[in-house]
Amino acid sequence: MSFADSLDILHEDNHCLALNKPAGWPTTHFDGKDETVDRLVKAYLKEKYDKPGNVFLGVVHRLDKPVSGSLVFARTSKAAARLSEQFREGGVEKVYWAVIEAQAPGPWVTADNGSLEDWLQKDDDNARVETVAPETPGAQFARLLFQVRGRHNGLIWLELRPHTGRKHQLRVQLASRGASIYGDHKYGSKLPFGNGIALHARSLTFLHPTSKNPVTVKSEVPKIWRGRFAHLLNTHT
Repeated sequence: MSFADSLDILHEDNHCLALNKPAGWPTTHFDGKDETVDRLVKAYLKEKYDKPGNVFLGVVHRLDKPVSGSLVFARTSKAAARLSEQFREGGVEKVYWAVIEAQAPGPWVTADNGSLEDWLQKDDDNARVETVAPETPGAQFARLLFQVRGRHNGLIWLELRPHTGRKHQLRVQLASRGASIYGDHKYGSKLPFGNGIALHARSLTFLHPTSKNPVTVKSEVPKIWRGRFAHLLNTHT
């Protein structure tokens, strides 16, 4: 099987490549033990274009290992610098889908939309992030907008638009309100969900690094969503 068969490519040109990342795969390697998405993409480009030697690929943002969805890489150093700046400065519009349990207390139980604001701090020893008081040294402000897209049989389907890009932000902001994302054992869920969690990067909109035209990539949810949440995904509030 070629590498092209194992990747769901959403957009590809000479400057950038976007794909639908499977849950359970790290974006990039840290200790070299796991196979990673960036390695697969490099192998795909090397195979497709018959490139000798090393293939350049710029990692301009990341998705957590258990998260699926839209992920963008740069194919040149110039594109990497420009895309990284967009992500760093909050110039990329991100839309996520998440499923939580309806029993969880929180604004989504009664409201169809709203915003969540918190201060977050990394707990490196436990590889987690926690909500803390605003005056806590090292705390970072986090904000997201939510919209309820559906409710069914004890589950709530949320659309999330983060205004900041903090580590584990969506997972922590929901879990801190008693609404762990379905399958997210690190942040309190007791429900099984394969090798991922019910958090999906539905779409990304960014400015193309050379043409400056807006590019939107949209990812279909994994098959497990279609089975586990079939009725939920067919409801809209």
